[in-house]
Amino acid sequence: MSYRTAVLSSLSQAGEAAWTALLARQDSDRAPNPFLSYVFLHALHESGSASADTGWQPQYLALWDGDELAAALPLYVKSHSYGEYVFDWAWADAYERNGVDYYPKLLSAIPFTPVTGPRLMARDAAARAALVAFLCEQQAAAGTSSTHVLYPPEAQADALREAGFLLRSGVQFHWLNQDYESFDAFLASLEHKKRKNIRAERRKVREAGVTLRRVRGSEATDADWRFFHRCYRNTYKEHHSSPYLNLDFFQRIGATMPDNILLVIAERAGRPIAASLLIHTVDTLYGRYWGALEHVPCLHFETAYYQPLEFCIEQRIATFEGGAQGEHKMARGFLPTRTWSAHWLAHPAFSDAIERFLAREGGGIASYMDELNERNPFKA
Repeated sequence: MSYRTAVLSSLSQAGEAAWTALLARQDSDRAPNPFLSYVFLHALHESGSASADTGWQPQYLALWDGDELAAALPLYVKSHSYGEYVFDWAWADAYERNGVDYYPKLLSAIPFTPVTGPRLMARDAAARAALVAFLCEQQAAAGTSSTHVLYPPEAQADALREAGFLLRSGVQFHWLNQDYESFDAFLASLEHKKRKNIRAERRKVREAGVTLRRVRGSEATDADWRFFHRCYRNTYKEHHSSPYLNLDFFQRIGATMPDNILLVIAERAGRPIAASLLIHTVDTLYGRYWGALEHVPCLHFETAYYQPLEFCIEQRIATFEGGAQGEHKMARGFLPTRTWSAHWLAHPAFSDAIERFLAREGGGIASYMDELNERNPFKA
């Protein structure tokens, strides 16, 4: 079949209806990924959080069959490696030391969001194969150093490997709901020491006089969003870094995808002191951002893990993806899960060197997964 191809500098060129219809066809077993939704991506772009000015130049690939959007790939021209969570700084450094430009590069990812989800969005296998071929054509024509596809599902990673990409694996930590009737039932499934520590952490927060409220997106006020953004900015400030996302972005998603949003706000003596933001569907909760204006021991665990876990149990949500990195999550009932990325490098010598590096790194990841699984926090 012959498709009409296009490179889109704005998601509006695809249109919300066409994009939403294509996304809905990606995974029949799960609700559509909220981070690939038109409103989430459009908010990133229109707020200026992910734009050409911030080093994220949209260059989405689209295949049309008549008036139907048959396939699409979120793609950016990147002038840096910030906000990706699959680290290639050492690769960029090696290029620079050898007098070769690493930037710009092509990147398929959800900006600032290390969440697995479809990247090769297609209505069927034929359209997906045509999309991969179009991507290969574009990367050859662009003259960029490399192409990177971050956090695709394993089947899509395999399809990219068959097209000449190198695969890289990583580890995240996810919590699985075993149809727990209550938070206490979940605690009862853990080893005694883990259970005791969680109860002690929650008690410290209560004894500090902190109360928590969970705010659904439809109930969140402008004041709630402004307070959350203050917390978010303060976290970056404390880590001597600059925040990626602005208040306009958060206000936009609050207005356009309220059914996918949960805010957890901590208060003491009648005033808010900390908050976390989570995104969810009917089957998955995603931990995103946390921040505080004052320090309370264990408050991070309460707002970012324990309150969301209670929410999952109450709402019968099957999976809680805790975000990037963090072995400490295992002590709170999260288990290691393998993630994938796919990489194509134009320079033959660098491609060979990185292929050897990934083989060594992959062996280390496998051993690391084995070690983590031996430390399972649940009762035998």
